[in-house]
Amino acid sequence: MFVALLGISGFILIENYSFAESFHMTIITVSTVGFGEIKPLSSAGRLFTDILIILSMSTYAYAISVITGYIINGELNQYFKNYKVNNKISKLENHVIVCGYGRNGKEACETLRNNGVDYLTVERNQSIVSLLRENQNVLFVEGDSTNDDILKAAGIERAKALITTLPADADNVFVVLTARELNKNLKIISRASDDASVPKLKRAGADNVIMPDKIGGSHMASLVTKPDVLEFLDYLSIQSGENIILEEILIKNLSENVHNKSIKDLQIHHKTGANIIGYKSSDGQFIVNPFHDTVLKNDAKMFVLGTKEQIMDLMHIFAK
Repeated sequence: MFVALLGISGFILIENYSFAESFHMTIITVSTVGFGEIKPLSSAGRLFTDILIILSMSTYAYAISVITGYIINGELNQYFKNYKVNNKISKLENHVIVCGYGRNGKEACETLRNNGVDYLTVERNQSIVSLLRENQNVLFVEGDSTNDDILKAAGIERAKALITTLPADADNVFVVLTARELNKNLKIISRASDDASVPKLKRAGADNVIMPDKIGGSHMASLVTKPDVLEFLDYLSIQSGENIILEEILIKNLSENVHNKSIKDLQIHHKTGANIIGYKSSDGQFIVNPFHDTVLKNDAKMFVLGTKEQIMDLMHIFAK
């Protein structure tokens, strides 16, 4: 555009061409099509034409070098990769957003992936973002989790849960406040470093607050006082239990034949080998090792211990 304006202005001022003549002369000069001159050029006009040709060729050469560098440096490839990732994110529903891909965030993502839960992470640290770009298994949004637009880009309105593991408690409080405002039904789990931050996070809207340092210290101490109990629980945990798992099952997701029936009536252990070791009523009350006459209400939840095959059998036999 600059070269065209320069050419038109130059031919008008130097050769007294009309606008139409200047425009035509500029086009045939810049495009180097080889047509003849409209009118004989003066020495100044020929010099200006030569300069215009050199300038236009330099512009073309620069444009080609930029495009070539864009392709060779992988920026075009990165553009299409980002487009593909953004397209996947736009289709996510009932997923989990993990804010921060540090030690806790990475562990959370691995656990979600191992359990087949759709998730993505939000990270602003450039060194971590570079690593995430190379990891094809992790969907991510680059940016600050405390920013409304970034959370919206992560699909906060369509998500079922958010886990915030930022190192600063103040940032986690801000993320919780923002997330709760954008999605009232969101399950929010936050990390905390200081005991004083726990009630603040709860007031901000967090459903659960986890203190990794406290849990880690308590776990290590329990390995001294109750080593076998801890090892058994570790064996049952999601990370360690490859064959034996503890699964939570919503009664309403099972067949209506299960609703309002007692554990004894259903004979779950006899039919599948799995054991109901816990029950959570609709009002949030937990019952450990419920009695056989416990009635399974539609809006309650049961906790079942068994192998993967036994859990699958249960879900198949009592499928909705």
